Amino acid sequence: MALTPKQQRFVEEYLVDLNATQAAIRAGYSPKTAEQQGSRLLGNAKVAAAVSEAQAARSERTEITSDWVLTRLADEADADLADLYDEGMNLKPVHDWPEIWRKGLVAGVDVEELFEGRGEDRERIGTVRKLKLSDRVRRIELIGKHVNVQAFREQVNATGSITVNLEGKDAEL
Repeated sequence: MALTPKQQRFVEEYLVDLNATQAAIRAGYSPKTAEQQGSRLLGNAKVAAAVSEAQAARSERTEITSDWVLTRLADEADADLADLYDEGMNLKPVHDWPEIWRKGLVAGVDVEELFEGRGEDRERIGTVRKLKLSDRVRRIELIGKHVNVQAFREQVNATGSITVNLEGKDAEL
């Protein structure tokens, strides 16, 4: 059995931001019940299969796979800040930076010109360039999650029992 038009619209909207509640609203479900509807729709085997197929098709179309993401994160984590400077420790022009730095590792550049004197005697004495770097620690964390480094897990499941003494009585949890 095929998806209903509303279910198909949910699949399309879910791919926008992977937010089931918002996808349900945009697909035409009531905002009052959208959270429950989104959860229910993702639990529907046919809808879940359609989401998986659509994600796979998007990955094929964009050529962005988990391998691409991991390789990109690794390249960014390994990028050397020294590549942005010349032998005299002057910041190179942006067009001379390695491509990996130009594609998001530098979040911004603040440029401030320094002057001395006033009026006609005012003279530029230098320029200060401050690089704002993107969060490289976050990249390492994402790589760690991808390769299942236990230190980066969001939740740790524990099993077993704990004995707690409540007012002189032992209780097992």
